[in-house]
Amino acid sequence: MKDENTPAQTMINTVCGVKRNERVLIIANPETDGIAQKLFEAARAVRARPVLIFQPAKKSFDNAAHEVLAAIASNPDVCLSISAVKLGKDPEGIAHPYKDDRNIEYDHIFDYLLYGKKSIRAVWTPGITPSMYERTVQIDYEELARRCTVLEGLYENAVSVHVTAPGGTDVTVPVNGRKVLCDNGVFSRPGTGGNIPSGEVFISPVVGTGNTRNQHTTVCGTSGTIVFDGSMTFGDGDALLKTPITVHVDEGFVKEITGGSEALRLEKTIHDAETNAVSMEKEGRLPAGMGSVYSRNARNIGELGIGLNPSAVITGNMLEDEKAFRTCHFAIGENYDSDAPSLIHLDGVVRDPTISITYADSSRKIILRSGEIQF
Repeated sequence: MKDENTPAQTMINTVCGVKRNERVLIIANPETDGIAQKLFEAARAVRARPVLIFQPAKKSFDNAAHEVLAAIASNPDVCLSISAVKLGKDPEGIAHPYKDDRNIEYDHIFDYLLYGKKSIRAVWTPGITPSMYERTVQIDYEELARRCTVLEGLYENAVSVHVTAPGGTDVTVPVNGRKVLCDNGVFSRPGTGGNIPSGEVFISPVVGTGNTRNQHTTVCGTSGTIVFDGSMTFGDGDALLKTPITVHVDEGFVKEITGGSEALRLEKTIHDAETNAVSMEKEGRLPAGMGSVYSRNARNIGELGIGLNPSAVITGNMLEDEKAFRTCHFAIGENYDSDAPSLIHLDGVVRDPTISITYADSSRKIILRSGEIQF
């Protein structure tokens, strides 16, 4: 049933399961002060040990404050990033990546502690607003978890996903061997975390070769056309799209972007990520040889996600938009499998998609039909 606590109590008690004496680090900006203060008080109410730290709002290419990164490195039990835009990058992690016991590299201390060491649990809210916070936090998390679990199961033995939409999207996404991830609002164990608002299932496509295919070549990367007709993330923030952005993709990488002024804005963000990566290597802020890798992956298709939050609507704020029913989203740039690092991760929403999964035995299952859930 729908949670009847305040949104702050829901996040502290239901989502994170904060316990007495646990260390809770809350990172905020002046713009998110009201939300952060309520979370601080909700944590105190359960006799946890919260600490609230502020930094100026950070955009896509900005670094987090040194003090913020040091606070995260102190390894709290719970870390809540309540950001007006972004948490900010970790320049030390980019220059000298952290490695876990599986030898997987992470370019941010936050990701290393969450996904590598699995010592913290976390919530991050890039772009949260008071209106979104009040509307989308107090949902039925049991039902959301059920939907996520069912959809996660439908990806078992999946080889590829085909997405079409009325706006013109027609793209095939290879997912063989990739792990599906759930943002289900259940972040009560170390190593778990996600957005608030919650509500998506997402997967990182197989990283392609970037080579142009011919008719005899087997597809080994996302290929086709994606038409973003909802909203889009740019280097300087999110926006509702007045004119659709058409992105042509071959072998996993963006080859062409067309549309109006917003298409040019997207192209500029990608170009900035490409050139900044090369410059950062020259300046020693990326390891030798990694400038070209980060630059190349600025055009990678890094995510396919499906929105599952019934209270979310498309508003021009990606934190909420990507969770909305009747949508899917793709990301350009960094993925979640740590094999396509990039300076950007730009989400874009596609409305009313039809999505089908093809399995290893060649069978198919439609999971969304014109935006309507089929499971």
